[in-house]
Amino acid sequence: MVPTGCSWLVLSAAVLSVGAEISITPEPAQLAPGDNVTLLVRGLSGEELAYTWYAGPTLSLSYLVASYIVSTGDETPGPAHTGREAVRPDGSLDIQGLLPGHSGTYILQTLNRQLQTEVGYGHMQVYETLAQPTVLANATELVERRDTLRLLCSSPSPAEVRWFFNGDALPVAVRLGLSPDGRTLTRHSVRREEAGAYQCEVRNPVSVSRSEPLNLTVYSIDLKPPLKCAGPTHSSQNTEISPGGEIILKIPEQIRDQVGPERVAIVQDSTTRTGCTIKVDFNTSLTLWCTSRSCPEPEYVWAFNGRALENGRDHLNISGMAAAQEGTYTCIAKNPKTLLSGSASVVVKLSAAAISMMIVPVPTKPEEGQDVTLTVQGYPKDLLVYAWYRGPASEPNRLLSQLPSGNWIAGPAHTGREVGFANCSLLVQKLNLTDAGRYMLKTVTVQGKTDTLELELQVAHGTAFLPSDTGVYLYK
Repeated sequence: MVPTGCSWLVLSAAVLSVGAEISITPEPAQLAPGDNVTLLVRGLSGEELAYTWYAGPTLSLSYLVASYIVSTGDETPGPAHTGREAVRPDGSLDIQGLLPGHSGTYILQTLNRQLQTEVGYGHMQVYETLAQPTVLANATELVERRDTLRLLCSSPSPAEVRWFFNGDALPVAVRLGLSPDGRTLTRHSVRREEAGAYQCEVRNPVSVSRSEPLNLTVYSIDLKPPLKCAGPTHSSQNTEISPGGEIILKIPEQIRDQVGPERVAIVQDSTTRTGCTIKVDFNTSLTLWCTSRSCPEPEYVWAFNGRALENGRDHLNISGMAAAQEGTYTCIAKNPKTLLSGSASVVVKLSAAAISMMIVPVPTKPEEGQDVTLTVQGYPKDLLVYAWYRGPASEPNRLLSQLPSGNWIAGPAHTGREVGFANCSLLVQKLNLTDAGRYMLKTVTVQGKTDTLELELQVAHGTAFLPSDTGVYLYK
C-alpha cells in the first residue's frame, strides 16, 4: 500500500557525498532552440536507489525537475518539469525540443541504500538568435575635461560584446575603461576627439547583431566651436558664453541634482545589518529594508544567492523561515537617471535551536490484531529522507525508506503491513506477537544532519471474549 499523494522534499548539496565524482556532460555540446539533448552522467556507483534532477543553481524545491526510482522505473515530475524532460534508467536526463530557458546549471543527486547521497553538477547553454542591442549613455552632450562618459550595451541575452566607434573597432584597452562583462564603457574627463558615433555588437556561436549608432557631442571650453558628431544642431538655448569667451553647456537643474545611489544598506529593526549574519528561528518571519541616498528615488532589485527575486520594493519579507531560505540576500539600488547602482548584502541563517524528536506509539499499548502508528513528534521540517528498521540500522533490517519525491519504497524486512508517511510516522497493520521488539528510525536533513531514534514496541496478547452467566465479559 503506497500513499497516492506526493510530499515534496527539498534536497541540499550539504549532505554526505560518497564514491567517485559524478560528471554531467551535454550531448551534443553546442545547442540551439528546438534541439534534443542528453545530459550524460558518468561516475555512478551502480548502487543507487533513486535519482533526483534539479534545473537550477541550488538544490531547491522550485528547481526540482523529477525523481526516479531505480527498482521500479517510476518517475515523479517536480515543479520545474516542463513536459520535455525524461530520466533514463542510467540516471541521464533527456530533454526534447530545447527552449532558451533550458540554459543553466543542472544538478543530479543520487541516493544509495545507506541513505548517503552523491551530487553532480553540469551546465548547458542553449544559444538563441540575438535581438538587436541598444547603446545607452549617461548623456549624449558632454563638456570636455569635466564630464564622465558612460556607455552601456543593453541586450536581454548573455553574449560576447564588441564596441565600434565611427564604424571601426574601438581601441578600448587604450582609451576607455571596459567593465569585466564588456557591456559598459567609461571615460573620465571626456575629450573632444571622442565625439562621434558609438555602436555595440553582441554575438554567440549562432548569431550576431549590431546596435544603431548613438551620436555623442562633446563641447569645448576654449574659443573653438564645439566638436560634435553629425546629427541635430545643438540649440543655443542650452549654451552660454563666459566673460572670457568660453562656450559652456548649461546643465539643467533636474539633471545637475541627480545623484546616487550612495550608502546602500540593509536594515533590520532600525539597525544596519549590511555584511552581518542574521540568525532567525525556525518558522518565524523576517523583514529586510534597503536604504540609500539617491535622487531621484532608486529602483530596487533583491537577489537570493545571486538569483534575482520578483520583488521590486524597498523591503523584502521572509516568512516561515526554513533551511531552504538560508543564504545571502542582496539589495541592488539603481538610479533610473544616472544608471548608477549600489548594493548591500546580508547572510540569513537558522538559529542553532534544535527540535528534539521522540517516537510515540498510538495506541500506547497496542494488542495483537490491532494497528499501531509509531508517531514521530518534532520531526525535522527540512527533512531529506528517512528509513525505518526492524532492529539495528542495517540493510537487511530495513522496513522502508521515504525518497526525496515523497514516495516510499519497501526494504528487505518489509512484510506488506507497513506504511510510511511524510511526517516520518510508521503504520504497522494487524499486529502479531512477533512484531514486538526494537524499531529504529534514521533521518537525514537537507543540511546533512543525521539523527537516529529507537523504540521498544510492546505487543499485548489479544483480548478474548468468553460468555458468563450474566452476559459477556472480557479478560486478557
